[in-house]
Amino acid sequence: MEMESLGDTKWDVVIEGTGLQHSLLALALSRSDKKILHVDGNPYYGAAEAAFSLQEVDEWIERLGRATNPTPFQNANLWKATADAESDETSKLSFSRAYTLTLSPQIIYTTSKLLSYLVSSKVYKQLEFQAVGNWWIYGADGSSLTRLPNGREDIFQDKNIDNRSKRGLMKFLKFVVDYENQSEVWEAHGENSLYSFLSSQFRLPDHLQMVISALALPLESPEKSTVNWALPRIARHLASIGRLGPGFGAVVPKWGGGAEIAQVACRAGAVGGGVYVLDCGMTDVKTVDEAEDQPVRIALSNGENVGTKLYIQNKKVEGDSSVKAVSRIVAVISSSLSSIFRSSVEGAPLAAVSVVVFPPKTLQVKNDVQENPVYIMVHSNETGECPAGQCVLYATTLHNKNSKAILELALATFSQSVEEKPSLLYSLYYEQKESKSSSLDVSFDDQILARVEEQWKEVIGQSGGDEASQFMQFEERKGMNADDEDDEGY
Repeated sequence: MEMESLGDTKWDVVIEGTGLQHSLLALALSRSDKKILHVDGNPYYGAAEAAFSLQEVDEWIERLGRATNPTPFQNANLWKATADAESDETSKLSFSRAYTLTLSPQIIYTTSKLLSYLVSSKVYKQLEFQAVGNWWIYGADGSSLTRLPNGREDIFQDKNIDNRSKRGLMKFLKFVVDYENQSEVWEAHGENSLYSFLSSQFRLPDHLQMVISALALPLESPEKSTVNWALPRIARHLASIGRLGPGFGAVVPKWGGGAEIAQVACRAGAVGGGVYVLDCGMTDVKTVDEAEDQPVRIALSNGENVGTKLYIQNKKVEGDSSVKAVSRIVAVISSSLSSIFRSSVEGAPLAAVSVVVFPPKTLQVKNDVQENPVYIMVHSNETGECPAGQCVLYATTLHNKNSKAILELALATFSQSVEEKPSLLYSLYYEQKESKSSSLDVSFDDQILARVEEQWKEVIGQSGGDEASQFMQFEERKGMNADDEDDEGY
């Protein structure tokens, strides 16, 4: 369809933004026979979940510098090591497209509904997933990296845990996997802190409270994590381990994480007849007579005007300081970090991602002690995000005045704590604000799927027909085999 004809089409829905949430909506609508226009003011897919080559990172920083409206991202700055012609290839940056760096690194637990929807909608064939294994914690037994115990075997083999604590830990693990049927144990403590609950009900010492709370992946200090909030997340972590194979409980899509899912979902939307226009934002949106067939009128930044029955907007990021924000560093280092990915579980696949947790109060910058956890997602070259012999480190913590220095210290401390002692080749720092259509969480939030389903129902209404009667449940396309799907893009 030519650009000139956009205004002549009677659109059923116009979707703004190709972030993960709105891309999944496009996927859900891809068999609905609705006329869908999907636009994005950015010249790339993925919005807050985008993934970039090194050159694209440079261009993104330039665009941020020119932005006049609030965006989810701010204060981006970049550091690159000076190239040494004598160095071996792993000790210097490779060419731009050897890297795919994601803006919103997230793991996907194997119990997440997202995985089952990617299967039932048939787009999983266009994705390749890598295992997230080997969880590490810094400072639980002093100033070193230790593995987080993932189950009974790990606990029994851990010589740093005394027998009394092992009994308490085993009792807690047995409880939490079935906590929903044991409300008498925890409901009265629901609004209490997880720390006080672990201490009073299971007699767990401070360092084991720290270990257990790390499994919930809180952004705030675990002391602020309530029992109501933490138990489902800890149970999710434990229930996910072994679900798709031994030794791991989460996955990431290869080639750029959430950006890759967004691309595949948008491709499905295009194959279903949706029209995509990048680098095209909204300049004005107004509702005319609601009795009209196209009650919403939208002026696009390319000069066109379109009418639609329904407009799904990209919720604007608030400019005020009350909105939750994280600080992130994306770093490239000169080692494959084999010691971090080495599995301790027989038969487990080699992990492509490992998670490192720095609990609060394990780092100190000048006189300020770290308030909130720091998470480092360590990605090997198996993720397709960097060349062999290098790793990408994604460091995240809640934003405050010291968070950049805290992240830099966490990365330096991590590098000194591993066998390989890698050097830093590249460091991108930025801050990201929360928005209605993207999450700051370091694990995929299934609530996004609930919002997608709500929007899908709003678009489908009562006239979806058999093809669209079930959310994300699609038959194989007739006459298409796997090779055809690669050619067609879906």
